[in-house]
Amino acid sequence: MDNHPISCYHLGHYFQVDGKQLQEQYKEHISDFKDWDQKEHAHEWLVFPGNMGLSLGIDETALSNGELYTIVTNKTAKGRKGSIVAMIKGTQAEQIIKVLQKIPERMRKRVQEVTMDMAPAMILAIKKCFKNASRVIDRFHVQKLAYDAVQEARIKYRWEAIDRENEAIATAKRTKTAYIPELLENGDTLKQLLARSRYLLFKHFKKWTETQKHRATLLFERYPMIKKAYALSTRLGDIFRDCKHKEIAFTKLALWYNQVEDSGIDAFKTVARSIEAHRFAIVNFFINRSTNASAESFNAKVKAFRATSRGVRDINFFLFRLAKIYA
Repeated sequence: MDNHPISCYHLGHYFQVDGKQLQEQYKEHISDFKDWDQKEHAHEWLVFPGNMGLSLGIDETALSNGELYTIVTNKTAKGRKGSIVAMIKGTQAEQIIKVLQKIPERMRKRVQEVTMDMAPAMILAIKKCFKNASRVIDRFHVQKLAYDAVQEARIKYRWEAIDRENEAIATAKRTKTAYIPELLENGDTLKQLLARSRYLLFKHFKKWTETQKHRATLLFERYPMIKKAYALSTRLGDIFRDCKHKEIAFTKLALWYNQVEDSGIDAFKTVARSIEAHRFAIVNFFINRSTNASAESFNAKVKAFRATSRGVRDINFFLFRLAKIYA
């Protein structure tokens, strides 16, 4: 039961017994939950020094009622037993530091690399607790900022198109004429063109289908600002994809900053400032090409386990079962 994230409700259904009663029996009599050495403080923090590795990931997840927990995982465990190094309620740097410092300093000094997102609290905590580790900001979080900037331009124009359409419909009603929207050569209205272009703007142009290529051509002809924003986003992605050395990445990012300044797109200037503020941790990606995908994947497993348990009623018992499987 402890080696697989299966709920007592599923077992109860399989064996034709009361799942709730089975869970109570497991909690009170079958498992060693009553004697668990971390039971008293589990809802606040868990720490497993024996699961420390050379490469760690840190991320946050919501367990119950939006309560956030910061989870530190050992990448070597690959999301299986031995994955959880620490779980801390909250996302404040002071909370994270206090718990991580319970791990012996000699073990923390061995850590070589920690991947994370741009959350300042996590960056500060890792800097304080793992002084010898290289801090790597996940490339996908950086690229997401660029994607969001492109979508901001698309959404702005879409609202304008909706307003114009509403005005045209209102005018047609006043003049008692039929409203006939302008149809583009692919059959989209302007409003539809902007709505249906959402997904193609997330993809590299080399991966577009023929339909998407046609739609992109119509979009970029009418909205040059979206074309410019998409080009900046694509160039940033190409840097992460193609660069093999940290020094070359530094140079290409500097050129990209210049292109952002010339573009006049405020959203991308914000993206560039964010990258500049974290540039050393971002370019550390090019050393081992490490991402935080393992931590993100582990968070998905926690959420799936929560779903099989039909939510979290007893947080300590939930964490006990989670620890049995992944710690």
